[in-house]
Amino acid sequence: MVVQNSSVGHYDDIIFSIMAVSLDDVDIVLLTALQEDADRTNVELARLAGLSPAATLHRVRRLKESGVIRVISAQLDPAAAGFPLQVYVTATLARHDPRSSGVFDDLIRALPQVIAADNVAGETDYLLSVVARDVAELQEVLASLAARGGQRLVTYLRLAEVKPPSRLPLAPRGTEPGTDRARRRPGAPG
Repeated sequence: MVVQNSSVGHYDDIIFSIMAVSLDDVDIVLLTALQEDADRTNVELARLAGLSPAATLHRVRRLKESGVIRVISAQLDPAAAGFPLQVYVTATLARHDPRSSGVFDDLIRALPQVIAADNVAGETDYLLSVVARDVAELQEVLASLAARGGQRLVTYLRLAEVKPPSRLPLAPRGTEPGTDRARRRPGAPG
């Protein structure tokens, strides 16, 4: 689907691609278990899914190859690891041509202090999550962003985590805990 928005000059064509992999109940059990604890052994996953270890390994490989599982990694606490400054930075580019965007994207990928980055639509072009050991290191990151096309940089200091990164709600819609449909028994009057 192509969306054209003439009111925003630098977003002439935004292409949305929606391609979901078909997941069955076993896939959902495996993905939910891995989201809860990615350090689970294959044997433990097999027990949870009711499969043999070989079949479980095949399923997890297929989920990786399809792109549903992007990476399995550890979540670190930035402050405990020596990065007490955690900030969000919104960045608006001075120019909105493919070359300028590419230069800025390459810089973002190269800066280790930028731990997450999204290109967004709206008043700003990018939303970055940045960590730093001190104010001087943060200033270096901001200066690098400005030197590579970041015209307007707005920094928001992260005070506290309200909700940590969460699991994807893989259950079918309406069956999540807390919904009316989840409380009804199948075949019960609605």
